[in-house]
Amino acid sequence: MFTQGINHLGTSFKQYFEIVPALTEELKQEAYRVRHAVYCEDLHFETSRPDGFEIDEYDARSLHLLIRSIHNNTFIGCTRIIRPPLGSSDKRLPFERTCAQTLDRSIIDPAKLPADKIGEVSRLAVISAFRRRKGEKNHPISISEEDFSLGSILRFPYIPLGLYIGTVELARLYNIKVLFMLTEKRLASHFSRLGAQLESIGEPVEHRGLRFPSMVETHSIIANMRSIFRPLYQVVAKDINIVMNATNQLSILAPIDAHPGMYAHHTETRRNAVR
Repeated sequence: MFTQGINHLGTSFKQYFEIVPALTEELKQEAYRVRHAVYCEDLHFETSRPDGFEIDEYDARSLHLLIRSIHNNTFIGCTRIIRPPLGSSDKRLPFERTCAQTLDRSIIDPAKLPADKIGEVSRLAVISAFRRRKGEKNHPISISEEDFSLGSILRFPYIPLGLYIGTVELARLYNIKVLFMLTEKRLASHFSRLGAQLESIGEPVEHRGLRFPSMVETHSIIANMRSIFRPLYQVVAKDINIVMNATNQLSILAPIDAHPGMYAHHTETRRNAVR
């Protein structure tokens, strides 16, 4: 039963997959290859390029993350966190442009938050060979209600959740307090399965299908993470921290001697949360 394997989620994940922060240009190119395979060749959301890389103007200021198949020794999925352009007067994230007419700034106004404390989750993708179930081929990443049922642990959605959790840990390390996303409603709800509820911040827009703008506070995801996912989080966080330590990245980022996400108190207001 799935419930009997909860404590082994981390062990099982580590047996088959590895989360890798793309800190070098070579690793970033692996992410661009995955994106080209999914967004250009499979879904035709973007125009194919001769070099096989799907790249845009936001990549230079993004944090990139990969997931590798241990068995195949190949990268099979990726995501990124886009950061605002700190040296520009226009610090809008991509979703702010897409949702210019539908974003409810009475809920949260990204323009009033410190630019170095926010980011947008984007380009979440898994290659087609690892999303072969019915109805998955037309989506860049897949996860379903049945994946969370009390059935076989083999069905557990390791790949998308590994990328989700890796994104959260990367945001924590870079001291990004608020994550925004523009995604399908079903994926937003599944992200919430980690424990913290995504908050809708505007009306949906048409963007390769109906997409919903939402936000979540990084510390809230980690502090409220459901116990069944903590073994998986610990393994993913360890992988990321090993790489960051090896490249001396952590010396300039958030301290990690405190348990990840175990904040002493909740913020009184969202603005305080991102100071």
